[in-house]
Amino acid sequence: MQKVLRLLLIATAIAAALFAVPSLAAAQRQVIIPPGTRTSPNYSPAVRFGNVLYVAGQIGNAHGGADSTIQIQTQQAIDGLRTTLEAAGANLADVLTCTVYLVDLKDFAGMNSVYTKAFPKEPPARSTVVVAALVSPGAKIEMQCIAGIPN
Repeated sequence: MQKVLRLLLIATAIAAALFAVPSLAAAQRQVIIPPGTRTSPNYSPAVRFGNVLYVAGQIGNAHGGADSTIQIQTQQAIDGLRTTLEAAGANLADVLTCTVYLVDLKDFAGMNSVYTKAFPKEPPARSTVVVAALVSPGAKIEMQCIAGIPN
């Protein structure tokens, strides 16, 4: 009988912990919206959960449109990441991983020349993926990242 009671108490404790998780998650989840950013009901520029920041993709889309270079668009994407990181109290040095989406593999070297200046020492882990297209016409690059937020 004591074993059954002990198992029942353990099961009750586990169930209580599982039901408490969603409220804990909701309390730790915070949407970050940098100043001057347009909001949308289906898009968050970044989400902070605890000390981790998930930054949505930033598209480089120069005012010059399709004629803008990959270097210009890469810098714009990095500037978008920087602005969003700063709104959450972090910076580029806090980036842990970065995913880069390129429309053309031939742009890799040009992207990398700007990327290495933004992350000169101990760069984040990075994946680079070539895609057929990006949502914004004329965009050649999109970058997203995950960062740790300093205490």
